[in-house]
Amino acid sequence: MTTIPGGHWAPRSVPFREAEPRANGGRPHSPPPRDGEWCRHFPGGKFPRVVRGVRLWSSLISKTCRTGPVVMPKIKPGTSGRRRDRLEQSRELKSAGGLMFNTGIGQHILKNPLIVNSIIDKAALRPTDVVLEVGPGTGNMTVKLLEKAKKVIACELDPRLVAELHKRVQGTPLASKLQVLVGDVLKTDLPFFDACVANLPYQISSPFVFKLLLHRPFFRCAILMFQREFALRLVAKPGDKLYCRLSINTQLLARVDHLMKVGKNNFRPPPKVESSVVRIEPKNPPPPINFQEWDGLVRITFVRKNKTLSAAFKSSAVQQLLEKNYRIHCSLHNIIIPEDFSIADKIQQILTSTGFSDKRARSMDIDDFIRLLHGFNAEGIHFS
Repeated sequence: MTTIPGGHWAPRSVPFREAEPRANGGRPHSPPPRDGEWCRHFPGGKFPRVVRGVRLWSSLISKTCRTGPVVMPKIKPGTSGRRRDRLEQSRELKSAGGLMFNTGIGQHILKNPLIVNSIIDKAALRPTDVVLEVGPGTGNMTVKLLEKAKKVIACELDPRLVAELHKRVQGTPLASKLQVLVGDVLKTDLPFFDACVANLPYQISSPFVFKLLLHRPFFRCAILMFQREFALRLVAKPGDKLYCRLSINTQLLARVDHLMKVGKNNFRPPPKVESSVVRIEPKNPPPPINFQEWDGLVRITFVRKNKTLSAAFKSSAVQQLLEKNYRIHCSLHNIIIPEDFSIADKIQQILTSTGFSDKRARSMDIDDFIRLLHGFNAEGIHFS
């Protein structure tokens, strides 16, 4: 038997002889077959045409006999989707100058210019306006704002995007109108501004809304992009399924309108949820209410918004808090508390006298909560 280095069969032109048994007692190698020679292991009963080169026929025949036809491995579900996502991400990186967006901190860049223009039109900006933008990203909206307003204050957390933003306006007349604040907007003291236009990171939606509403001096309006469900909660009315503490607290301090829906494919990279644009216009002057007191009452009633108020105030933790506040109030005003005083009876008496004992938070509007809060405060019970 003639072999080439590596133990493979030599080309057919080299004469073969019968293979000798292996030294370790294994099966002898079989010589390669001739064209047309009969074999029961291959379809049609004949060997395929022998390819010149390096094929070990004995190994091929052995595997065919033992295992039969070769079965291709199954592809795990989702593999093609992951590959498609990687290709899309690669294209996005090229179009964004090689920037990798961090979706963990809400970096979803609004890429549709029609949506950008529509948002800016809804803001009705004036040439004398100072505009606050949160999360400017690569500057798609920032450039449009700079063309409309006197000044744009952009608040950005990612230093890479800050550099990209400066690079985009560098050497243009717009550069002098841009001020960039680097850092977390929730920890930043906001300067004066007339309007706020922002594609917000969705995870800071709620705290940022109340930071805006408690900001002084008052701004004219805010046009903000939110997750769809959050936006619907902002505008929900009493009796709606999504009506909640967020709804009534926001509507106490501002007028809120849902402007338009925005699909996830208008962003790069696309988020997992749909979005909406909302207009928030603060009430100026604000209602004459201590917001901490108000929020304390609303927090208690909306923990279980489907329960009656009588049931909501039977919680031991709630009664302990209100009794503590009541005793402080009495000590400050030299009011003697009877020995048989019961905070539970006091609360029930107030709920009955105001007519809210059997009411549920889900169906109460702002006026109802104002009357209830005044009823508690008149009896010396406070929530902050």
